Amino acid sequence: MGKFTFDEINSMYFDVLREIGNIGAGNATTAIATMLNIKLNMEVPNVKLMAVQDLNTAIGSEEEEIVGIYLGVQDDIEGSLMFLLKMDDAHRLVNHLLGKSPDDREPFDEMAMSAMKEIGNIIAGSYLSALSAMTNLKISPTVPYIAVDMAGAILSIPAIQFGQYGDNALLIETAFGGDTMFEGYFILLPELDSYDKILASLGIML
Repeated sequence: MGKFTFDEINSMYFDVLREIGNIGAGNATTAIATMLNIKLNMEVPNVKLMAVQDLNTAIGSEEEEIVGIYLGVQDDIEGSLMFLLKMDDAHRLVNHLLGKSPDDREPFDEMAMSAMKEIGNIIAGSYLSALSAMTNLKISPTVPYIAVDMAGAILSIPAIQFGQYGDNALLIETAFGGDTMFEGYFILLPELDSYDKILASLGIML
């Protein structure tokens, strides 16, 4: 089996990764709806193959402040996962969870950061559970880290990691909500050997 690189991606791999993103985002939407005790619907995720150098502007301006939740992936595969939210969406989710006014835009305090980390942890965990179920691989997340910073600073992490592997990276964009829609972004960063394992477990030989 050859080594997987993002530069060699074709429609078959892309369809598999889109399906994983679809199921993972669906699981995440259900988990967040349960957590917030509200009804949420999900749009079909949009999977983009992006040039690494474009990651810094993947969800807007480099100077725009966003929330990033970053966690490690371990056991049968190794790597990391990022979940990103724009500030308005992050505030609305946290405000609902903490019983605040939907329009509250005060900077996140310790309680709000903890709530946001828990939301990110549930979303990321749901995504990894979907990947685990599809591949029959044991996949566990590590403790998440959260950052509120400019998009260029937060997205420099996956840009550096992917830059070691190839010229392209995968970004999964999903939208969920009811009367108000929220947009979230996943960047899955398996080590190259782990991508080999994922695709082999799905019967795709390189």
